[in-house]
Amino acid sequence: MAHLLWGHVYYKDHFAGTLRQEPGDRTSFTYHDSYLSSGQPSIAHTLPLQAAPFLSESGLPPFFDNLVAEGWLEEAQTRLLAKRRASRFELLLAFGQDCAGAVAVIDPEPQERGIITPDNPMDRAVMAGRASLSGIQPKLALIEQDGTFRPARARELSTHIGKFPSPRHEDLTANECLTTMALKALLPDDTIVDLHMGTIEGLTEQALIITRFDRTADGQRIHFEEFTQLLGYPSDAKYGGSHKRMADFIRETPGCLPAEIYRLYLRILAGLLLGNTDMHLKNFAMLHTDAGLRLSPAYDAVSAALYGYKTIALSIGGADNIPLGSLKPQTLIKLGQEFGLSAAAIAMAADQLEKRRQAARAALMKGRIGSPSLKNDILTHMDTRWNGTFALIGKTLSKKR
Repeated sequence: MAHLLWGHVYYKDHFAGTLRQEPGDRTSFTYHDSYLSSGQPSIAHTLPLQAAPFLSESGLPPFFDNLVAEGWLEEAQTRLLAKRRASRFELLLAFGQDCAGAVAVIDPEPQERGIITPDNPMDRAVMAGRASLSGIQPKLALIEQDGTFRPARARELSTHIGKFPSPRHEDLTANECLTTMALKALLPDDTIVDLHMGTIEGLTEQALIITRFDRTADGQRIHFEEFTQLLGYPSDAKYGGSHKRMADFIRETPGCLPAEIYRLYLRILAGLLLGNTDMHLKNFAMLHTDAGLRLSPAYDAVSAALYGYKTIALSIGGADNIPLGSLKPQTLIKLGQEFGLSAAAIAMAADQLEKRRQAARAALMKGRIGSPSLKNDILTHMDTRWNGTFALIGKTLSKKR
């Protein structure tokens, strides 16, 4: 009989329960009695406090599935376990000490990681750490120490994330840095992640260094969930939903602020204006606060349209894969209506972006990173989208009255 995997689940420093592989492809999570009586919150929106186990009929429960690494990091972790293929549960047990948010998954019976001794410094950094990060591009969990950054080691909690150029898109980190600068200029009243280009100890390649919003200044965990987790979707379903589902969640969930629906709408419009077609459900999240769930800082802002990703990640008005190049003002108005926004609120969002366009252009041009051609490509896209779509929102609304 095959050995069934199991792991201890912690919320911050509190033992919360057990994640266990069951016969077949099923997995269970059960809160421990001590946690249920401790006064601590549930570890996830979809896992409310209860004595009975939660059972997933296929693979990890969505909350845990979304904690597993993706893309480059998932492939590197699999290699370092000396395996051609590793299950998502295996990866979470081996690298679940430093996950997104405040939950950790620890293997109570840790196995040797295999016989591989990597030559690549990036692989060595992955092997030395216990971090699990989503996103497909190369990235490492980092620690800031005495003004310098280095890869986090086992039993250390990272404070930053380092992203590296993709083999397919060498200017990807510069793109994200510039797009984020422009997003901050477009949305001065919103909260956007802090980031900068810099060097990492032991590595020669420059990285995009991002301050983790799920860690305090002294390295404590702050809990948040991506919308895939909040909505109960597995990680690979991140493109399978709609923007409306997020707005509905905020409206219908006790403790959320309905005013954040407008904030979310404005973020989506600003992202589309900058060519960010890859705004899927894992690229939006909510922080767990004492007052309730609140939108996290905006993150992963990339002008993906420059790399041939020409369709919008999530559906609008029931339509999937809407081409950004033929985006009509009626579509953005429909999105606002799906969010429950009035015509005045939709017009106000377009007006806010119009007033900040020049500031966004200035932020891009002042950026000390990225080639002139990259900056020009982002600016050209922004101008094209504004003139072809956003500038017509007000006129289109007026015709409907």
